[in-house]
Amino acid sequence: MPIIVSTLNGGIASVKISNIARRNALDQDMFECLAALWPQLAADASVKVVLLQGDGSEFFCSGADLSADLESLDSIDELVGRALLKTQFFPKPIVAAIQGGCVAGGLELAMAADIRIAANDAKIGFPEVCWGIVPSGGAAMKLADQIGQTFALDLLLTGRIISGAEAEKIALVTCACPHDRVLALALERAQKIATNSSMAVQATKECALGHRMRQYSFLEVQERSVVARVRASGDFKEGKAAFLEKRLPDFDNSRKLQGLNQK
Repeated sequence: MPIIVSTLNGGIASVKISNIARRNALDQDMFECLAALWPQLAADASVKVVLLQGDGSEFFCSGADLSADLESLDSIDELVGRALLKTQFFPKPIVAAIQGGCVAGGLELAMAADIRIAANDAKIGFPEVCWGIVPSGGAAMKLADQIGQTFALDLLLTGRIISGAEAEKIALVTCACPHDRVLALALERAQKIATNSSMAVQATKECALGHRMRQYSFLEVQERSVVARVRASGDFKEGKAAFLEKRLPDFDNSRKLQGLNQK
């Protein structure tokens, strides 16, 4: 099963992203599983906190599986939004344990967590623009709110990958620690939350984030039109082809070819 859900002691639900052969990339089934899972966990009174992690220690999640041609699916933006909790308010705390690679949609999923514990050597970033893609699973809309405009745009516009230690310095993660301490520290945070009043914890999260999620829902309509324009461009087609062919994209040449085809 691509999304492994288990129950730990004290009301902690473990959600594990499992697709090791593809660096824990998210395919259609995994997006659909996550989209259905969050409402179930929200409604389950026995769940006090969620521990989110990747299967294995090499990757938390490498984002959407570009080989799956997800953008051709009807309502893909709505599905991805629900799976990554882009604009949906999830009432219970989420603690993310980030080991290895956590990039693109994988990092947007981690952005939905309230507490993020990362390995010092984790590889973290939003490389989408390098491949002609808009980080529309939440990063473009929400990252500046979370870490400030200058740090957010540095990551979003360059597409550079940073370490977990650097991510801690810009508050992209709550704290960074040695690789072999990540899961234990994340579990400690989850256990501490689980001992608190669930009513007070959820009310506090709603006061802190509820209004922001409602604002994101309003802004998402405009963002989707921008994303659609990029997907229809030669840059997107060239970037995706280059990624799958494991080569550098040539955006200038793709635009020239597109111009010739339109004449």
